[in-house]
Amino acid sequence: MAKIQSWEVSDVFWKKVEPLIPPVQREPNKTYKRKAGGGKKPMPPRRIFEAIMYVLRTENTPAERQKYIEYPIYFLTRY
Repeated sequence: MAKIQSWEVSDVFWKKVEPLIPPVQREPNKTYKRKAGGGKKPMPPRRIFEAIMYVLRTENTPAERQKYIEYPIYFLTRY
Protein backbone atom coordinates (compact mmCIF):
# COMPACT_ATOMS: atom_id res chain seq x y z
CA MET A 1 0.00 0.00 0.00
CA ALA A 2 1.42 3.38 -1.01
CA LYS A 3 1.91 6.04 1.63
CA ILE A 4 -0.51 8.95 1.31
CA GLN A 5 0.58 12.57 1.60
CA SER A 6 -0.38 14.76 4.56
CA TRP A 7 -3.04 16.59 2.54
CA GLU A 8 -4.64 13.43 1.14
CA VAL A 9 -7.50 11.38 2.56
CA SER A 10 -7.24 7.60 2.31
CA ASP A 11 -9.69 5.72 0.09
CA VAL A 12 -11.05 3.80 3.09
CA PHE A 13 -11.77 7.03 5.00
CA TRP A 14 -13.28 8.69 1.91
CA LYS A 15 -15.68 5.76 1.39
CA LYS A 16 -17.01 6.37 4.92
CA VAL A 17 -17.32 10.15 4.46
CA GLU A 18 -18.60 10.38 0.88
CA PRO A 19 -22.22 9.34 1.64
CA LEU A 20 -22.45 12.17 4.19
CA ILE A 21 -21.73 14.89 1.60
CA PRO A 22 -24.85 16.13 -0.23
CA PRO A 23 -24.71 16.17 -4.05
CA VAL A 24 -24.51 19.53 -5.84
CA GLN A 25 -27.85 20.43 -7.40
CA ARG A 26 -29.28 23.40 -9.29
CA GLU A 27 -32.62 24.66 -8.08
CA PRO A 28 -35.12 24.10 -10.95
CA ASN A 29 -37.35 27.10 -10.08
CA LYS A 30 -34.54 29.64 -9.71
CA THR A 31 -33.54 31.95 -12.57
CA TYR A 32 -29.78 31.92 -13.13
CA LYS A 33 -27.73 34.57 -14.95
CA ARG A 34 -25.61 31.92 -16.65
CA LYS A 35 -26.78 28.81 -18.41
CA ALA A 36 -25.98 25.39 -16.99
CA GLY A 37 -22.31 24.55 -17.48
CA GLY A 38 -21.25 28.20 -17.67
CA GLY A 39 -18.47 29.62 -15.52
CA LYS A 40 -15.81 27.78 -13.58
CA LYS A 41 -16.11 24.05 -13.12
CA PRO A 42 -16.82 23.02 -9.52
CA MET A 43 -14.09 21.39 -7.47
CA PRO A 44 -14.56 17.69 -6.67
CA PRO A 45 -15.99 17.12 -3.17
CA ARG A 46 -13.06 14.90 -2.19
CA ARG A 47 -10.56 17.66 -2.91
CA ILE A 48 -12.54 20.16 -0.82
CA PHE A 49 -12.76 17.66 2.04
CA GLU A 50 -9.01 17.02 1.82
CA ALA A 51 -8.37 20.77 2.14
CA ILE A 52 -10.59 20.98 5.22
CA MET A 53 -8.87 17.99 6.81
CA TYR A 54 -5.44 19.48 6.06
CA VAL A 55 -6.30 22.70 7.87
CA LEU A 56 -7.67 20.75 10.83
CA ARG A 57 -4.51 18.63 10.99
CA THR A 58 -2.00 21.46 10.69
CA GLU A 59 -3.64 24.24 12.72
CA ASN A 60 -5.25 22.30 15.48
CA THR A 61 -4.37 24.35 18.54
CA PRO A 62 -7.26 25.77 20.59
CA ALA A 63 -5.89 29.30 20.07
CA GLU A 64 -5.99 28.91 16.27
CA ARG A 65 -9.53 27.53 16.36
CA GLN A 66 -10.64 30.51 18.47
CA LYS A 67 -9.14 32.90 15.90
CA TYR A 68 -11.19 31.20 13.17
CA ILE A 69 -14.34 31.78 15.19
CA GLU A 70 -13.56 35.43 15.99
CA TYR A 71 -12.15 36.50 12.59
CA PRO A 72 -13.40 34.08 9.90
CA ILE A 73 -12.94 36.48 6.94
CA TYR A 74 -9.25 37.04 7.72
CA PHE A 75 -8.50 33.32 7.57
CA LEU A 76 -10.43 32.86 4.34
CA THR A 77 -8.52 35.62 2.57
CA ARG A 78 -5.00 35.40 4.03
CA TYR A 79 -3.64 32.87 1.51
